[in-house]
Amino acid sequence: MGIRCPKCDFNNTSDSKYCKECGTQLPPLDEISVSHTKTLETPKEELTTGSVFAGRYQIIEELGKGGMGKVYKVHDTEIKEKVALKLLKPEIASDERIIERFRNEIRLARKIAHKNVGRMFDLGKEKGTYYITMEYVEGQDLRGLIRQSRKLTVGTAISIAKQVCEGLTEAHRLGVIHRDLKPSNIMIDKEGDARIMDFGIARSLRAKGITGAGVMIGTPEYMSPEQVEGKEVDQRSDVYSLGVILYEMVTGRVPFEGDTALTIAVKHKTEEPKSPREYNTQLSEDLSRVILRCMEKNKEKRYQSAGEVRSELTRIEKGIPTTEKVIPKRKPITSREITVTFGLKKLFIPALVVAVLVIAAVVIWQLLPKKEAPSLPAGKPSLAVMYFENRTDVRDLDKILVDMLTTNLSRIEGIEVVSSQRLFDILRQLGKQDIESIDKSVATQVATQAGVKTMLTGSIIKVGEKVRITSHLANVQTGAIIGSEQVEGDKIDEDVFAMVDDLTEKIRTHLGLVSEGIAQELKIADVTTDSLEAYKHYQKGLDSLMRFR
Repeated sequence: MGIRCPKCDFNNTSDSKYCKECGTQLPPLDEISVSHTKTLETPKEELTTGSVFAGRYQIIEELGKGGMGKVYKVHDTEIKEKVALKLLKPEIASDERIIERFRNEIRLARKIAHKNVGRMFDLGKEKGTYYITMEYVEGQDLRGLIRQSRKLTVGTAISIAKQVCEGLTEAHRLGVIHRDLKPSNIMIDKEGDARIMDFGIARSLRAKGITGAGVMIGTPEYMSPEQVEGKEVDQRSDVYSLGVILYEMVTGRVPFEGDTALTIAVKHKTEEPKSPREYNTQLSEDLSRVILRCMEKNKEKRYQSAGEVRSELTRIEKGIPTTEKVIPKRKPITSREITVTFGLKKLFIPALVVAVLVIAAVVIWQLLPKKEAPSLPAGKPSLAVMYFENRTDVRDLDKILVDMLTTNLSRIEGIEVVSSQRLFDILRQLGKQDIESIDKSVATQVATQAGVKTMLTGSIIKVGEKVRITSHLANVQTGAIIGSEQVEGDKIDEDVFAMVDDLTEKIRTHLGLVSEGIAQELKIADVTTDSLEAYKHYQKGLDSLMRFR
């Protein structure tokens, strides 16, 4: 019997002490056995739209799922309001010690009544299933905002940070420390106000068999040095995490990266962060100094309260033009999120790429709200790259090909291409978890829901030593084939990029998007990498991110 990691669900050998995938300390095998028995006794709750849970919560939609369980937007029929309902996973809910911690922490967190803090309502139990109710905040989390904008303007970053400081100040006044402050726990509502979510949850998970006694609690990228050591923390730990968030908002990157959660955590304890001005030359010395002081290793040298940080930010903000202080509105999700570019200097260490993405997906995970993307413009050609059946011995080649084609085709002027993330979200709403498991009817259903006119499917096969990619472009409504193409290569490692470029041009022709003169020559390697090995690592991380976000 193996030991499954409580964070990333990787199945480790029975003699493992730490997860071989994410570095989390594993509980002893005998404790896993007891917990597993209790888990089997806990009913598994599947909620569908329109159903009523616990006699009062009418399910509107599933918002997400992750390490703790599923979260739903529901209508509370008692108070006639929308709230968020989080169902706890059986393996968490079966441990009474964890439930008692949740109960105590939520009792404290409920006392926080502030415009910049999401309200925690209740911990309940229904037919053996524990759940938490909390305020439903309609908007976008800060993590998504950073990804959308790459990095935020100084004015926007300061505005958000000041609001977070105000929420923290009130929580700290009541003796409540967040312990897991990070961009995915900060919601930006429709009015542009920041709201801190999930107070009390991180500490509640401090139980033997989940994180282990004395083991660090938090998310490695945003963890204070004292958290790394497993020590008790105070408000200054949240100040440190706020410094990391500020760093990421103005640079578009976290200060420390590594190939495992433990590597990143240790860097927070032992390494000095680079000045954020190295990544954003527009930053003032003052703001850079504030960020680095928040991130002092010695908590005595940090700002001693969130209020102090807010005062410093207010002073700096006075010198910023008013136009920079507006928080950007959320953009519709489209496939124009171009794939990460790999620098040549980093190609020899592609593991760093997958580490950052996998850690972000399976170690850091928190529930992220997802909304329906708006319909695509009616007059424009629209396309969804659905799937390619992989009949080769190259693992994940189908996913790599879909991502490459999505990226390259989205660069063509005059066409809307749906992002892979959007298609994956629709797939999950239909109860499917793996793109490989879908057939033509499901693909048509997904494409229809995405609002596209055409979809692209195909296959990849080996013919002797050669590799052949066959594609079929079909009308979603009628099922009629618009065009079929084949491209071949001698060696997949060397020729896949040229094959994708060739196929892109042929699809463009079928869609009637070759205008007068010479069309722009689109080469996928120009916006990604020319290393298939690097792309494999990137795709592995991307796949994990989409599954666990």
